[in-house]
Amino acid sequence: MRTAVVTGGGTGIGRAIALALVEQGVDVTITGRRAEVLTQVEGVRHVAFDATDPEAVGKALAELPEVVDVLVNNAGGNVGHEDTKTRWLANYEVNVVSAVLVTEALAPRLADDGRVITIGSIAGRRGGGSYGAAKAAVEAWTAELAGELGKRRITANVVSPGLIVDTEFFGDSMTPERLDALVGQTKNGRAGTPEDVAALVAFLASPHAGHITGQVLAVNGGAHLGR
Repeated sequence: MRTAVVTGGGTGIGRAIALALVEQGVDVTITGRRAEVLTQVEGVRHVAFDATDPEAVGKALAELPEVVDVLVNNAGGNVGHEDTKTRWLANYEVNVVSAVLVTEALAPRLADDGRVITIGSIAGRRGGGSYGAAKAAVEAWTAELAGELGKRRITANVVSPGLIVDTEFFGDSMTPERLDALVGQTKNGRAGTPEDVAALVAFLASPHAGHITGQVLAVNGGAHLGR
């Protein structure tokens, strides 16, 4: 049976990805900082740790699969803080450092022909302050990672969502007016869902996607065109 590790897998996009992989018959382990949230996802294993903490990542290895076919770096978010330096460093740590630490820790366990999929954002191409800059860095890192892992036929790609509802991302900041404006930027006239993102991740994780690597694949309803 193929195995997968999905960081930030307790809610929203991460949860949808984990469940989509389970439907494919994959043995899935989800991770995150909140054990009480992880345990609410059925049909998966769960390991609680902070992916931005090198020591915590190292300790968690004992509980993670010995062989990993699919790694999904989903953990991340937009960290708000009044202090500019703190905000920029925090967003880089949460979105970039977390993915780098987990990937490097699990790289020796990645199976040949494995998959590394990291969740980016439309903000990495359109702007978005410290959060957008961090997601742009994810794309640059993934381009290099694809070359490093390609010798083992392991692919590395970024899935870049636009507006996705039913997540914790916006908190209380999403007003009806803002939602209407963001939906209005799409070509298909609707917001995305976690399941939209999960469907693409599930394909990239499958044996059918072995010749797709080093790419940024958008899921945004045409709100930003990847040309």
